[in-house]
Amino acid sequence: MALHELVMLAPEPAIEALGEALDALDALSVSVEDADAMTPAESALFGEPGMPPPREGWQRSRVVALFPEESAAREAARLLALQDFFEGCQVLGVQTVAEQDWVRLTQSQFEPVEITPSFWIVPSWHEPPAQAREIIRLDPGLAFGTGTHPTTHMCLRWIATHRPTGARVLDYGCGSGILAIGAGRFGARDIVAVDIDPAAVEATRVNASTNGVSLQAGLPDQAQGVFDVVLANILATPLKVLAPLLCQHVGPSGHLVLAGILSRQVDELREAYAPWLALQVHDEQDGWVLMTSRRPD
Repeated sequence: MALHELVMLAPEPAIEALGEALDALDALSVSVEDADAMTPAESALFGEPGMPPPREGWQRSRVVALFPEESAAREAARLLALQDFFEGCQVLGVQTVAEQDWVRLTQSQFEPVEITPSFWIVPSWHEPPAQAREIIRLDPGLAFGTGTHPTTHMCLRWIATHRPTGARVLDYGCGSGILAIGAGRFGARDIVAVDIDPAAVEATRVNASTNGVSLQAGLPDQAQGVFDVVLANILATPLKVLAPLLCQHVGPSGHLVLAGILSRQVDELREAYAPWLALQVHDEQDGWVLMTSRRPD
């Protein structure tokens, strides 16, 4: 079945109301992009990780709403034109979207991710590479972190290198559970994964089951006692706030592994953790760093 796009131009103040109206009009999806992209007028919308965006929206946005029928798209355009908030907006047209196998198209964009030559993240629709000795099955778009971001990549590389066989491991801010699952793949015996988001906790349970890894997933109050390895891939600001809490979970000879830190934030993280543990830069990738420490016996 062919779908139909309603394409519009809209100024920044109209975007929120326009999106809500399109949702009420049963649009299947709504996308918003910079109308001046790839021109000298293009402007960045998002700031650096952990920093507020410089503005809420682009000056001019191209809004594309998808409808199942051409008549529904044209009726939406007619109704929107009658609204006060539509002032300054412009309908560019309604067009038919070529029929495609959207599932195959989406899947084709994601390939297995190499962590080390023998350790790979592999989507469920792919066969593992021949050289893969350890794999995690995780599908992009179905989880909170899939191993493609440098911070996750560095954490998994640390796990693969240090092989926490028999260790008690805490994954604090677990998201998809990918780090906890990685620890399980390399022999961790007792794994606790916690997150403030119940949806992340459920995703972790599902992903762990898919990968045959046994762990305890829950909210942060489930993290009790000390651990041989404490992993936290969050962002610099919450990592600083959590410094005393995370450090108290690191047992004798235990490792603390922190990610979500930009290169320029290294000194402030060192200072925040100095009363408890001495952090060092262990790895760096694409402007992000992995910082680690080990508690004395």
